[in-house]
Amino acid sequence: MGAEEAAPCRHAGAPPADVVERVSQLIRSLGDEEALLTRHGITSEEFREALWPTIQKMRGSSSAGVGDRRQFIRGMLNHLVSSDLVTRFEEPQYGDDTVYRLSVPGMTEDVAIIQKGCPDGAHSSIRWSVPDWAGEAYLWWVCDSMASEPGTHVHKGVGRLFQRFRDERPDQLAGVIFHNELCGGSRRLCPKMEHAVVIDGRETPPPCVYVMPDRDPAANEWNWNGGQQRKFPAVLMKAFGIPEEQAPFFIGDIGYRFTGGKRKINIVSRYGLARTTSHRS
Repeated sequence: MGAEEAAPCRHAGAPPADVVERVSQLIRSLGDEEALLTRHGITSEEFREALWPTIQKMRGSSSAGVGDRRQFIRGMLNHLVSSDLVTRFEEPQYGDDTVYRLSVPGMTEDVAIIQKGCPDGAHSSIRWSVPDWAGEAYLWWVCDSMASEPGTHVHKGVGRLFQRFRDERPDQLAGVIFHNELCGGSRRLCPKMEHAVVIDGRETPPPCVYVMPDRDPAANEWNWNGGQQRKFPAVLMKAFGIPEEQAPFFIGDIGYRFTGGKRKINIVSRYGLARTTSHRS
């Protein structure tokens, strides 16, 4: 099984990877179809120069903007407040990094939620920083892309995170979260719908949460077999009616190993009692 096993959900109607590759090859080869391009008033050189900007424009028009992502996160955090699981949260100011500050009863330090887009981009998995005030910090990947299965997106992001995990900067992530408005809908089928709650008028299942390992520069293996403990994931699960004693059945793990100059990744996702899916690479 492939990287899609890093998450339990699947996209409905998502094209197979080989079809996506053939379409990609077709688009790139259009630059050689001079007769076709001439009928549309475009030269081969113009097509090749405009191809990448056009793709970027199409991606931007079809992807959720920062405002949409903020609206989704705001709805989730308001639900935590109304459920008496978070006493308050501070929203980021315009122009600042999109980091939310949560005050959680029972936690001595505040929790940072760092809002990002799809995890396979450098901006979403490498370019971030943890505030000094954070006791636990989480990257929240608000990803609406159906180009790959959710697990494949997660796997790519976790691979990119290893670069930050091993560098000299002090930032320590407690975990990552993969969740947006597609989750539980007809386009992103979720096996956790029995625990869904209504948020902003939408049936919303519990998010996929993965605990990151603690950093230890002297080690060559980090959380490889799981067991790393964090506090906030259980709080998040409680917002979906999952009691604290059952929360471990819904919280995944990320493990790294570095031997022989090669990086290894172990991703485990849990979505109920004795219900797990995993991918090692």
